[in-house]
Amino acid sequence: MHRFDNSFWSALDTLVGKSEIIIDRPKGTAHPKYPNFIYKVNYGYLKNTTSMDDAGIDVWVGTNGKNIDAIMCIVDLMKRDSEIKILIGCTEEEKAIIYETHNETQYMKGILIRR
Repeated sequence: MHRFDNSFWSALDTLVGKSEIIIDRPKGTAHPKYPNFIYKVNYGYLKNTTSMDDAGIDVWVGTNGKNIDAIMCIVDLMKRDSEIKILIGCTEEEKAIIYETHNETQYMKGILIRR
């Protein structure tokens, strides 16, 4: 671990702790533009935040509490952008599902960075 890692995770804790989590794509629902894609973990964003796509910072919310477990760093070749997605309370199985979700096409690739 590098000497600034704790500061990074602490900053994420503060950001999430002071934000309202909006789950706009609950587990089991279809993506609004791609109806064949079904969310296997709750997905949403932090209200009143901004990410690279000018929308709220994305979050995956699992079933294992409220701790920030990891982040996914994503490169989207179709949108020609990159961003992070914060994983909150995700089990190991949920982390694996999220990882696979962001790596199943040739147009999107991601890495999982664990806390």
